[in-house]
Amino acid sequence: MRLQSAIFDMDGTLLDSMGMWRTLASVLARNHGKEVPPDLDRKVASLGLREGTAYCKEVCGLPGTVEELMAEIWGQIEDFYQNHVQPKPGVVKFLSLLKVEGVWMYVATATDRPLAEAALRCAGIDGFFRGLITSQEAGQSKRDGPEVYERAMRRLQSNKKDTVVFEDALHALQTAKAAGFRTAAVYDPSEPDQTEMRRLADYYIETFEEMFEAESVTPPED
Repeated sequence: MRLQSAIFDMDGTLLDSMGMWRTLASVLARNHGKEVPPDLDRKVASLGLREGTAYCKEVCGLPGTVEELMAEIWGQIEDFYQNHVQPKPGVVKFLSLLKVEGVWMYVATATDRPLAEAALRCAGIDGFFRGLITSQEAGQSKRDGPEVYERAMRRLQSNKKDTVVFEDALHALQTAKAAGFRTAAVYDPSEPDQTEMRRLADYYIETFEEMFEAESVTPPED
C-alpha cells in the first residue's frame, strides 16, 4: 500500500468504540436495576436518541423524564470517550510507521468535535494527526456526500491519487470510493456486509496487526 496521505474515520476504524454505541440502552437499563429485554439494543439502534430513550423508558419502566435519561446517556458517552476508549489492535504501531515514513494523516469523523478530541487523547493517538474535521463542520454527512473527505484532503495538501481513506462502514466507503479516493476497508463487527466491503475497497484490513506481516507501507516515489 503506497500513500502520501491518509484520512481515517474514527469510531470502528481507529477506535474500538462501536460496541459502546450498540449497548447504550441496555447499560442505561442496568444502571437503574432493570431487567433488559433480549432485543432492546437492536430495536433502539434504529431509532434516534430521543426516540430510543423514550422506547427504553417505556419498555424497561425507567424513572425520570426522557430529557433526564438522555442526559444520563450523554454522560455515559462522555465518560467512555474521556476515560475508557482504546485504539483497535495494531493501530498505534501502524500510525507510528506512517508517521516515520512521512505520511500526513487526518481524522474525518461523524462524532462531535469535543467527544472526538477527548477520545483521541484517551486512546493516546491524537499526536499522530495534523488535524480533525467532523461531518457537522463539513456540512454534510458521509452518507450524503464526500465533503468531509474533500476538506481533509485539501488540508493535507494532497490529491485523491495519493490519499487513502480508511473506513469501517459500507456507506462511508461507498461515498469515498464514488468520489475518486483510494479506499481501505477496516473490519469491524458493527458492519454486517463484509463481502461488499471487501469487493469495493482497494485494500481490506482484517486487523491493523496484519499490516506488519505484509509489505511495508511507503509513500509513493517522486
